[in-house]
Amino acid sequence: MGSEKQEASPRKARGKRKDSVTNETASGIPVEPCYGPDDLAGFDASRDLGKPGAFPFVRGIYGDMYRGRLWTMRQYAGFGTAEETNRRYRYLLSHGQTGLSVAFDLPTQLGYDSDHQMAAGEVGRTGVAVSSLRDMEVLFEEIPLDGVSTSMTINATAAPILAMYVALARRQGVPVASLRGTVQNDILKEYVARGNYIFPIVPSMSLVTDIFAYCRDYLPRWNTISISGYHMREAGATAVQEVAFTLANAIAYVEGAIARGLDVDEFGERVSFFFNAHSDFFEEIAKFRAARRLWATIMRDRFGATEERAQMLRFHTQTAGSTLTAAQPENNIVRVALQALSAVLGGTQSLHTNSFDEALCLPTEKAATIALRTQQIIAYESGVARTVDPLAGSYTIEVLTNEIEGRAGRYLEEVERLGGAVACVESGYFRQEIEESAYTRQQEIEEGRRTVVGLNAFETEEKVDIALLRVDPEVRAHRIRELEELRRTRDNVLADRTLDALRKAAESDENVMPSLVAAADAYCTLGEMTDVLRQVFGIYEE
Repeated sequence: MGSEKQEASPRKARGKRKDSVTNETASGIPVEPCYGPDDLAGFDASRDLGKPGAFPFVRGIYGDMYRGRLWTMRQYAGFGTAEETNRRYRYLLSHGQTGLSVAFDLPTQLGYDSDHQMAAGEVGRTGVAVSSLRDMEVLFEEIPLDGVSTSMTINATAAPILAMYVALARRQGVPVASLRGTVQNDILKEYVARGNYIFPIVPSMSLVTDIFAYCRDYLPRWNTISISGYHMREAGATAVQEVAFTLANAIAYVEGAIARGLDVDEFGERVSFFFNAHSDFFEEIAKFRAARRLWATIMRDRFGATEERAQMLRFHTQTAGSTLTAAQPENNIVRVALQALSAVLGGTQSLHTNSFDEALCLPTEKAATIALRTQQIIAYESGVARTVDPLAGSYTIEVLTNEIEGRAGRYLEEVERLGGAVACVESGYFRQEIEESAYTRQQEIEEGRRTVVGLNAFETEEKVDIALLRVDPEVRAHRIRELEELRRTRDNVLADRTLDALRKAAESDENVMPSLVAAADAYCTLGEMTDVLRQVFGIYEE
């Protein structure tokens, strides 16, 4: 586990003392020294708040919230091989985790098998390498799919990865209709914030809606998309931009689903969101509340959704990776605890807490356990789960909620004026706005106008001495041997036939998901399936 970290002597602390704080939120919203009734002129609690579990869902999407059921504690994990990651999953489940969240390596996210030349140097580094159904079988060995909710952070290759999961369920004898979980499937934010795209935007959106339609028919309990503000926030977006741009993308997906013939009330129940929890405590709580009110209004008034479940904004939260520091890494434990608490007070449905060592390496078992214990302490010791939306009526919280809603609403109006989310992706509008915010924040840190403890204030000369997790450099060689064995032993005639069927489906107006499931079941590789789609759809060039 590594040696104990040496404690720095207080006399060695050389950071300048900070006796004042910034008088605005991280999004630049001015903060008054004190709030009172006059700051909420015109506020109507019955109209603007309502009751928990009722429109506009500001106070939470369920009437009893965590008194009825705690949020899902879902630690994001994946590294190296499927065998290594499976061991980590079983370790986390044995320590009280209640859901799995799969991190895939970069080649998998971009549709390359581990033995492809483009995968060199990246296999298993930022997540688990998955190239075929055989890897999926190992990844979930001794984990029955009908007993766990699985979230998969995958976008450009969401369709073939989900196809592998469906094929695995069938081989386990698990009814596909019983599967619970989420596939991120949010391709628009890839063009904005992460860059892990493959195909042009139009066919990419077609793949997204193929998943919508397929899950409606076969996976009724599956969340077909997790629309992500998280990655835009990690790229530098403010809390206001995170809400606005995420909901703008969500509008585009709902429009795509309706154009595909899906009923908005039926489809809307399976939409979920993925938000970031940063360190500006009250702003983050207000952000989640504002997002719920905005989305409920959009679904009811713009799209005519009448079912309450279609109006609800259900979301997963992850604490902010971009706030973690390599300097004084144990400080990250405190940051993560505060961020997690803001997500809980904001009404999240599931939560991932980052490990304190993630600014240095992939999470070690010790760090991952501390991160999970953080959630458990909040849930079972803090008392915050006893009361629904305990900060409702706070002048500070309600003013911030209204302010974020208003500012995000004005962004949404501008997106509409510019032609919608897809047009804003293509024009670079989202990216430009985020880059300007990121630049401003970095300037504030470098000039000392925004304090980051241990980084630009209260620094020490201590040496970081913690155990680091390293991915075995021989992982790729091992993976190459596995893929050679797979291609040698599978039924290659059947594999070729299913790939040909996939090509024909992609060239037509057919839903490609049934063909992808058949190809996955025949042990076609991710790279083979993606190459077929590349040949038909082409690739995106910025």
